[in-house]
Amino acid sequence: MDATSCLKSLLLAINQYKNNKSVSNATQLQRQLDVISGLKSTRLFKSNQVLPSECLSCLIELAGDPNTNTSLTLKIIGLLSHLASEEETREALHTSYSLTSALASVIHCNSSTPSEPVVLQCIQLLQRITYNVRVFHSSANIDELLTFLMYHIQSPDDELTMPCLGLMANLCRHNMSVQAHIKSLNNVKGFYRTLITFLAHNRLTVVVFALSILTSLTINEEVGEKLFHAKNIHQTFQLIFNIIVNGDGTLTRKYAVDLLVDLLKNPKISDYLTRYEHFNLCLSQVLGLLHGKDPDSAAKVLELLISFCSVASLRRLLCQALFAPPSVRAPSSGKNNKTPEPVIALIHCSSLPLEGPENSTLQALELLKEMLEEAIDSPCCSTMHQFVDLLLPVLLDLLQTPGQILDESLAKKKCARTSRAIDILLVLCGDESLKFQVSEKLTARACVSQLEFQFSSSWMDVGFVNPVADSDHGQVGADVVLKTLDLMSKIKQFVPNMETSFYKMLQDQRLITPLSFALTSDLRHRVEAALRIVFEAAPLPDFPAIMLGESIAANNAYRLQEAQYSISRTPAHELHEQPSTLGKGCSSPHYTSNSPQRSNIQNLIEKLQAGVELKEEIKDVRVSELMDVYEQKISALASKEGRLQDLLEAKALALAQADRLIAQYRCQRAQAEAEARKLAALLKDAERNNEELGALLKSQQLESERAKTDIQQLFNHNRKLQAVAEEHESLKGSFTEVVQKLDASEKQLKELQVSHNSLSKQAEALKKHNENVKLQHDKTMAQLTEMEDKRKQLSREIQEKESRISNLQQKIRIQEEKTKQQEKEKDEMEETIEILRKELSKTELARKELSIKASSLEIQMSQMEVRLEEKEAVIKSQREEMNKHSHMIAMIHSLSSGKLKTDTVNLSL
Repeated sequence: MDATSCLKSLLLAINQYKNNKSVSNATQLQRQLDVISGLKSTRLFKSNQVLPSECLSCLIELAGDPNTNTSLTLKIIGLLSHLASEEETREALHTSYSLTSALASVIHCNSSTPSEPVVLQCIQLLQRITYNVRVFHSSANIDELLTFLMYHIQSPDDELTMPCLGLMANLCRHNMSVQAHIKSLNNVKGFYRTLITFLAHNRLTVVVFALSILTSLTINEEVGEKLFHAKNIHQTFQLIFNIIVNGDGTLTRKYAVDLLVDLLKNPKISDYLTRYEHFNLCLSQVLGLLHGKDPDSAAKVLELLISFCSVASLRRLLCQALFAPPSVRAPSSGKNNKTPEPVIALIHCSSLPLEGPENSTLQALELLKEMLEEAIDSPCCSTMHQFVDLLLPVLLDLLQTPGQILDESLAKKKCARTSRAIDILLVLCGDESLKFQVSEKLTARACVSQLEFQFSSSWMDVGFVNPVADSDHGQVGADVVLKTLDLMSKIKQFVPNMETSFYKMLQDQRLITPLSFALTSDLRHRVEAALRIVFEAAPLPDFPAIMLGESIAANNAYRLQEAQYSISRTPAHELHEQPSTLGKGCSSPHYTSNSPQRSNIQNLIEKLQAGVELKEEIKDVRVSELMDVYEQKISALASKEGRLQDLLEAKALALAQADRLIAQYRCQRAQAEAEARKLAALLKDAERNNEELGALLKSQQLESERAKTDIQQLFNHNRKLQAVAEEHESLKGSFTEVVQKLDASEKQLKELQVSHNSLSKQAEALKKHNENVKLQHDKTMAQLTEMEDKRKQLSREIQEKESRISNLQQKIRIQEEKTKQQEKEKDEMEETIEILRKELSKTELARKELSIKASSLEIQMSQMEVRLEEKEAVIKSQREEMNKHSHMIAMIHSLSSGKLKTDTVNLSL
């Protein structure tokens, strides 16, 4: 079934459920919702067609209806949550379909039962929709929503606390009306105290939400001055940077970045940040996040870096962190030393494919432009040539025209990226050496092909009927044309054939449309660019100056027409406030012939005019006075009529809504018992699931304890090996070097050979003194040869397990408690080593105990043989598992590509 048929079936099911809210109709509608959700395509509702818009409107209406079945409401909200994952659809749901008010209505209707799953889903969906969007305080149910959020934020141990905090942060940000409403409440001080207590919460997300709300509400008040005082602001900066670098996830990092961006807008706080002593270290850690695989996190980090550019001192520090030599940069933490350069990550973000995230690419290009502008006027300019060599291929690739026809969205993305790339090239042309470097790589053909591509685009065909200003794609395309010509004018003397191509394009009539658009624009940079091009083109003989003037006049006329049309679309009650227009024209454009009252007024006016014409010869002054009186009365009656009609319509709507609410509440009371039973069943299922999850958690804890014991066994095994080596060293002299260099697995074999030679020499010396010792020494030599073979096997096992140990050690290093234990163990080992070294001086006295130690060595060797056999069995089982995994990987690759063979599967872990 195609998408259109699915939408038609969905609309039919919605209408059937509206007419008769039975169980069968609800089931049928849920089935249709499952079909739409199964399509997994948000593009169905992106278009401005009637059918998808009608479906969305009806679904939102059903979601806001209290009489709608709860399970059906959950299905609808789930579908809307899936649609809200797309940015354009999310914006349309907020602006065009008023989903915010509908969800606020659902929360208000279920405020008495906040434990309902529908409440949590509504809050989570509202948090996604209202992010970076202004919500009008005058919208329906917003006051009730704010009251609900404040109540649950102040409620202790409430599962809705964190979602409510996130939604409140969205509503308060950049919204003066909502902030004023919250400040006018009686319990606002208690609300402030609750938010301040949340700053010590163990979850970073809650801390960020609370701090964001406090920033929005108190940044310019006494509470905000105390909160962001010079004594506390450095701790706040450290907290925010820690959250950005080590946050719980993308959501936490996103709100932390927004919080820091808002704080930077305050001059006092931005000045505090410039004097923050750890800013360079924090900046290096933030730049390290650019290498992450999450595009949303990278986009937010780029947004933060761009906001740093608004402060002159921070802009300079950021430029040094990106372009300065490594010796000049601030030292970073040890774990980031192997991280690639931040500029490489910026170049990578700038060259993402068109199908990827758009914000990251545009923000990376914008940041590169800002940093290059700063670097050209700084001492870092001398080190820029190597970076420009890396950047120019990416910019020239963005300047290339696509080889195939793109759809509208991809073409718009391509134009936006091309515009930003040309901006960077224009910045590079501001320096003579860099301009020469750009002119070596850029060709006239690339610029001409870009202009031809823009001229052949659909936005150039609008002409005088539909100006470029009505199209976003047209505006970006016009900017690309103007910037390309500006770039050609700057490097025309350095690039072959560039000057000829430039003057040829200036005389092209297709240039009129972007030029006229730019000259009539309200943006300064567009007008300046257009004037520079006109200054270059005016002396040319074939420059179409007359057509340019006509196009500018047409654009101005179109703007005037739009202004008049906007005035004519003003509401009727605004025009009724101007009775003079009715008196002079004796008619109103808002009166239609369908209204009997208005037709009577028109007849009365005609009679009055006819009476004036009959008595025109009698020049009496009282007639004009009567006319003025009648005109004023008529205009007053017309205005009263309009107001009464508006009031009547409002009353009718209110009455219908009241009847509807009464019916809804009656149905809701009847459904309450059934819903309570369902909730009880759901509660039992939840308890059962909690028990299962608890058992799973216990099993995972047991596995973690087993892993800890394995790690401890490995450490104990290493200690035992070191002890055995020390004992042998007491007999042979240099065996301690093998124990001390146990981690260096590559050199262990050579050290064992040296120890073997020393043991043989000591055996000869001992043979002269004691024959019994010689016999025991011969036995130990035989055992040592066996030990060498076993040690070789142990070294192989150790090399295989070192990778596992290194991974486990990386996890152990993260936890501070385990690091303390390791340090203690290290100290103990050093103490034992020192004790053993002291005992070396007593080797003369220990000769009598050689027999006892040799017997102990035999026992230990037997134990080690048993352990080696166990390890070999473990290795065999692991190899079998590795072979199974390799076969599985080979099968997966063969199924996915059809070209890979089982022998070529990469088994590296």
